[in-house]
Amino acid sequence: MEKYTKLVRDKIPEILDKKGVMYEKKIASPEELKSWLVKKLKEEVAEFLEVENVEELADVLEVINALKKLPEFSDVEKAREEKAKERGAFDDGIILTGEK
Repeated sequence: MEKYTKLVRDKIPEILDKKGVMYEKKIASPEELKSWLVKKLKEEVAEFLEVENVEELADVLEVINALKKLPEFSDVEKAREEKAKERGAFDDGIILTGEK
């Protein structure tokens, strides 16, 4: 059986308990949480890029929502809004071709 260590959704231990699956559980410290969430974001983005479905995109958003709760990212929505106001969003699907 393959070993793993990964950040999981909050109800996963309960689901595994009901299935009788053995595991060890640890709670990430506040200092560890950011790095675990960034690692999880990379994992979820890779899964989304592979299958491009709504479930995987929902996983990406769930990790982003968790990151937004960290103090260093608490102003991300304000930054997003300011950037959209200044530079626009991606609503129009504009694609440019040029030289760097």
